Amino acid sequence: MALPVPKQNLTPASPTAQDSNKILTRPEFQRLAEVPPEIEWFANIKNENTRKAYRADLSAFMKFTGIEAPEEFRVITRSHVIAWRKNLERQNLSPASIRRKLSAVSDLFEYLCESNAVTHNPVKGVARPKDGANEGKTPALSDAQAKALGDAPPEGTLKGKRDRAILSVLLYHALRRAELCSLRVKDFSLRRGVKNFTVHGKGEKIRYVPVHLKAVRLIDEYLLAAGHAEETDSPLFRVISNRATQKTLGISPGSIYRDVVARYARELGILSEGVGPHSLRATAATNALEHGSDIARVQEWLGHSSISTTRLYDKRHMRAEDSPTFKVEY
Repeated sequence: MALPVPKQNLTPASPTAQDSNKILTRPEFQRLAEVPPEIEWFANIKNENTRKAYRADLSAFMKFTGIEAPEEFRVITRSHVIAWRKNLERQNLSPASIRRKLSAVSDLFEYLCESNAVTHNPVKGVARPKDGANEGKTPALSDAQAKALGDAPPEGTLKGKRDRAILSVLLYHALRRAELCSLRVKDFSLRRGVKNFTVHGKGEKIRYVPVHLKAVRLIDEYLLAAGHAEETDSPLFRVISNRATQKTLGISPGSIYRDVVARYARELGILSEGVGPHSLRATAATNALEHGSDIARVQEWLGHSSISTTRLYDKRHMRAEDSPTFKVEY
């Protein structure tokens, strides 16, 4: 069952040059006033990946409960949610998947509460799986592994210069790979006398991240070799190809995982399960915390809306080198 969508559009028709100052007609005004808040909530999610995930999770909830119209969400009780959670557990879904699905439904009900469509959020108070809830599954690298990975690409080739710059962005700034791919040349610029990244994060939130001096040097070297430093609207990190049609394309998230992080990790023998760009994000967060950064500042740095999410990236208690094992002497 698909997430219900309104028969009416949430926006009037796109204006032409002749009617760019057009205002709502009375029928349009009335039509928009009648849009259910359930549809408003979904229409206001701009990130396509988030929309896709929420659509799947809410469609599963609707199929289980038999909801066919948006307004039927308003009669959902905690008992319905508990029954759904038990059904998900019987499907042997991972604790993380169950928590994510419950969070999607909870987010909808939080909006309905704000809209006065319901009096309370029925997901609140529903027990969520605790297995792994306080420890993220993404592994972090040791300091030695991180340094070796950053130095792995060859210095004498254009691809090597690009890959060194990319790894420095991941290891020193904890960017998501999608955020890295969205960087334009103009997003690497001075702000109050310091080089900053203008990062376009989840939920279209913009944050400014000061650039580490080593990363500044590596990015400058790459841009000089690539020759597009003055093309401000160009992707900061481009595809490297012999085909002229591809020379202005930005690198893709899949390529960052496959052709940069996984490739050099494999060459170094770093074969831990789950090592990828997100591992470098966890590595950077852990390193910053180890060296005295406040967790609230790290939360802002990572672009997290909740500090509980930031804590999943804190791997300080998992460092093997700090284990009492290596303090034992006979």
